[in-house]
Amino acid sequence: MKEFHVAVVGATGMVGQRFISLLENHPWFHVTHLAASSRSAGKTYEEAVGSRWVMKTPIPENIKKMVVMDAENDVEKIAKAVDFVFCAVDMKKDEIKTLEERYAKCECPVISNNSAHRGTPDVPMIVPELNPEHADIIPAQRKRLGTTRGFIAVKSNCSLQSYVPAIHPLMQFGVKKVLTCTYQAISGAGKTFETWPEMVDNVIPYIGGEEEKSEQEPLKIWGHIEGDKIVNATSPSITAQCIRVPVLDGHLAAVFVEFENKPSIEQIKEIWKNYQGEAQRLALPSAPKQFLHYFEEPDRPQTHSERNLENGMAISIGRLREDTQYDYKFVCLSHNTIRGAAGGAVLMAELLAQKGYLD
Repeated sequence: MKEFHVAVVGATGMVGQRFISLLENHPWFHVTHLAASSRSAGKTYEEAVGSRWVMKTPIPENIKKMVVMDAENDVEKIAKAVDFVFCAVDMKKDEIKTLEERYAKCECPVISNNSAHRGTPDVPMIVPELNPEHADIIPAQRKRLGTTRGFIAVKSNCSLQSYVPAIHPLMQFGVKKVLTCTYQAISGAGKTFETWPEMVDNVIPYIGGEEEKSEQEPLKIWGHIEGDKIVNATSPSITAQCIRVPVLDGHLAAVFVEFENKPSIEQIKEIWKNYQGEAQRLALPSAPKQFLHYFEEPDRPQTHSERNLENGMAISIGRLREDTQYDYKFVCLSHNTIRGAAGGAVLMAELLAQKGYLD
């Protein structure tokens, strides 16, 4: 695989930091440019991020002295200098839409962690193990944008990464209804306990917009391409409650599922054990070797012990059992800023590079 020069746009935020950390030794992608708000532009990265660096590993040496560019005012310069950008900006939704389209129209592909374009019908929202075929919509998007290289691809909401991968291989049995309650880490809000002391010894039963995303976005992932757009699936019916809990990293989900053709517990465990997606078949650099891990212990998965499984890119599942109102219930866990954010975006970029969309 050729090597790509990439920019991280929104480099000083928590997800931007995670991108920089994950890409430090990436075999294909090399960070050559950083961009953030006008407040950070012109400073070295070390100066711009200051005490807000929250990754457990230090800022990579080759990044420290890199001068941060202006994410909005330097679009053309950045687009000319790199092969594509990872985007994780903290702006209003309509501003993000406009900014990402500006990069794309400068013939620079955008791999986005933002939610702004998730509802755009010709923008693929790809989880490489689940719906890699949605990349086929990119030519239609390029036609709309008037580009030859530029396009936008987005990753889904972080909370989905815990329960949708577990449900996906079971769709063959006709999943009718899903109820999920997610217990979400504070890093999903870009916070630490130092910056959000109100979360210590506290639970907040509300995360703005999260329940709607959790109920709607899976239907796009399970949708199909029809002409120049992705048409959402009409089932299963999903209802969600999303709760913020005092955990730094890791989103846990309690899931209840009803089937048209109820499989056995042994069938489900065997399917999870053997499931491989396109990312595993292509042996992409960031792909977990085993995508879905099932734990037989009654008190697993636990956030502390499982969130970093396979470099934070695997999904952990446990407590599969029959339910009195649904067919089955189980719990799932994923690392929200790795698999659920930057890591998922890097894996998607690897898939798109392998398919030739970043050439």
